[in-house]
Amino acid sequence: MVYRKAPKSSGNAPDSSASSSDHPASSGNERRYHGIGSAKGFAIGETYEFVRETIEHETADLSAENIEEEVERFMTALHRSEKELKKIERVTTRKIGRLYSDLFQAQIMLLRDPVLTGNITSRIRAEVKPAHLIIEQEFGKFLENFINSDDLFFRERAADLHDIKERIIRNLHIRKLHSWVPEGSIVVSHHLSPADIILLSRSNIKGFATDTGGKTSHISLICKSLNIPIVVGLGNFSQKALSGSRMILDGSEGVVITDPADETVETYIKKREEESKREADDSIMAHRHAFTRCGVRISVCSNIDFKEEIEHLDATGSEGVGLFRTENLFLDDLKPPKEAAQQEYYRAMAEMLTPKPLVIRLFDIGGDKLIYSPVKEPNPNLGWRGVRILIDVPEILDTQLQAVIKANIHGNIDVLIPMISSIEEVMHIKQAIEKHYDHIKSLGHEPLEKPGIGAMIEMPAAVELIDEITRIVDFVSIGTNDLTQYTLAVDRNNLIVQDLFEKFHPAIIRQLHRVITTAQRNRCRVSICGDMGSDPLAAPYLIGCGLREFSIVSSDIPALKATVGKYTVEECEALAAECLKLSGSSAIKARLEAFVKAH
Repeated sequence: MVYRKAPKSSGNAPDSSASSSDHPASSGNERRYHGIGSAKGFAIGETYEFVRETIEHETADLSAENIEEEVERFMTALHRSEKELKKIERVTTRKIGRLYSDLFQAQIMLLRDPVLTGNITSRIRAEVKPAHLIIEQEFGKFLENFINSDDLFFRERAADLHDIKERIIRNLHIRKLHSWVPEGSIVVSHHLSPADIILLSRSNIKGFATDTGGKTSHISLICKSLNIPIVVGLGNFSQKALSGSRMILDGSEGVVITDPADETVETYIKKREEESKREADDSIMAHRHAFTRCGVRISVCSNIDFKEEIEHLDATGSEGVGLFRTENLFLDDLKPPKEAAQQEYYRAMAEMLTPKPLVIRLFDIGGDKLIYSPVKEPNPNLGWRGVRILIDVPEILDTQLQAVIKANIHGNIDVLIPMISSIEEVMHIKQAIEKHYDHIKSLGHEPLEKPGIGAMIEMPAAVELIDEITRIVDFVSIGTNDLTQYTLAVDRNNLIVQDLFEKFHPAIIRQLHRVITTAQRNRCRVSICGDMGSDPLAAPYLIGCGLREFSIVSSDIPALKATVGKYTVEECEALAAECLKLSGSSAIKARLEAFVKAH
């Protein structure tokens, strides 16, 4: 994990990887590379590439007389690692609050785990092998499940575990981590850890570009909080970037431009100025209710992953939490959290939000994500996940439902059921809530309200059953990411077919219309919680279908409020009717673009 400035002789070779592409400009050596923009913004500056220095390990086994010395060396490495993480935790708290500093506290707790450290020390003594070999093997037990997961979320969590392992091994060799870079650089690297981002940000870094990573990786989320643009998933871009050369980084579009022509730089400077003005205008809208131009109220809530995000919601104009993903509670200890811990967490959230709503999605976990799962599934996305696990493992469901019910002292909590594909699944969860509510009430607890019940609509089967579903639940929430994935049979994280992941596909457009209109007919609340809800092209179509509730990333709320104010419902309804008649994605997108441009 020691960094050095990469020596480069050239950096403009064409990119042949599946994850990035380059298009030579009409003048000079300008080239464009495409990745994933996961923290918005623009940066123009000098490239500075960081690479991880390879540490040479001893290959020979220990001698018997050196065993205790090796154990002591391991314990010293743990102490040094904890000291480093505490420093990073303090810097993180100072820069962005406790939202992500808890990430480093979790790493510290792992360093203190008596089972993990005990296994390593006992194996060093029993097998008479160097500490680094045992550390690699012990961490490998955890990492295998995460790295081999078909779920991007868990592959990205593997990076955090890998960072802890590398930190310990580096400290076995007493190698110092160098985190200084020139002020105002754009940092390019194959991989960056959350700690790297925090430490490097002290040098007033303008942006980051990495070969690896995704939108939900911790480095992406931290960059969003720091307001530093980042483009991830660039394939082998770090092998081509030339330190000292000029670069443009577009975190909004996921584009990196090396050796940009002067006219390209001017275009981006103007683009950045326009973006700044738009953000200033949007911030004014943040603290106002959202209305269409004809006066129809649109409510906008937030999708969140952590309790600590709530304290920042008011600044964005959020009207509550429309989706709280509870999987992070499950993963903090790599096992299901206890009822008391969940109750305390949910109750604190409800109190911070009241009277605003809090929609808690039940654990959306999959067979490959459970470390105690007896089976490795060949395709977990089509396997044992979501509500299927909750039904098959009642202790997980019962614990969570009891915690939610006991936490609902203000009556502002609703429950959202993930991955619904049948009426029987919905009824099973409804009956479980009834059972636990009646039991808790009979015990004489303080007055509690029964949580409202909602269903995630994210599979074609749920769309087909939407009439029946909307008659038995209080609300539905459309998860457009998975709905698109399952409808089109396209994994959006599969680089080979990700260009086929098209949210404006006619099948998706028609499904959204069907779900929204059916829910309204059955007097069932309906909202959208997928990425499509933040898309300015999609907003007028969704309003035209009858959608009045959005739940999106908090930072996108001001822009959405400003967007909906440009249109009348009548205009949007006419637009939706036109789009429903179109049979191609490109035609639908072109019509939406023309509509938005005209306003």
